[in-house]
Amino acid sequence: MEFENTVLSGVLLFRPQPVRDARGFFSRTFDADVVRKAGVDPDRFVQDSLSRSSYGVIRGLHVRVGLGEAKLVRCSYGRVYDVVVDLRPGSPTYRTWVAFELDGDHQTSVYIPPGCAHGFQALTDVADTSYRIDRRHDPSEDLTIAWNDPEIGVEWPLPPGLMSDNDRTASPMSELTDRLSRIRPDEDAAG
Repeated sequence: MEFENTVLSGVLLFRPQPVRDARGFFSRTFDADVVRKAGVDPDRFVQDSLSRSSYGVIRGLHVRVGLGEAKLVRCSYGRVYDVVVDLRPGSPTYRTWVAFELDGDHQTSVYIPPGCAHGFQALTDVADTSYRIDRRHDPSEDLTIAWNDPEIGVEWPLPPGLMSDNDRTASPMSELTDRLSRIRPDEDAAG
């Protein structure tokens, strides 16, 4: 497994090397030593979660206010268009977004530091997305930003499919100024 930096400050990609044969493949999807070498404390992760989405589904853009949460996200089956938006006020890439195509064949993971919003769109009939999260869930810190906020300008590859009520009716950043001002990930760095 190798890691690389991305255009967003602190956002990392972890690329495993699946071993393939006639049966399929075997892949190590998490390696504490590699994560540590990349500057992230692997012992901070406390929860693993999984979502299953159908073609065109958009989930996000989600961020946690306060200290936030770091995530290690991977598409374990199918394919997704994965989006990260930097909302950390002191970051050199503040309000910039980047997208990655994650898929079950390559098992690449993206590390998303606290203070960044995350969302994705399923590109296959079934897409399973795995999350390794460094904080217990606190619903009072959840914040959803409109998936189509013109101020962010994410270019989704497909017309939007199903969405949760929360995602479908989310407000743009211009209406979330007070809540967004409560993002303060630097007070307890996850790395």
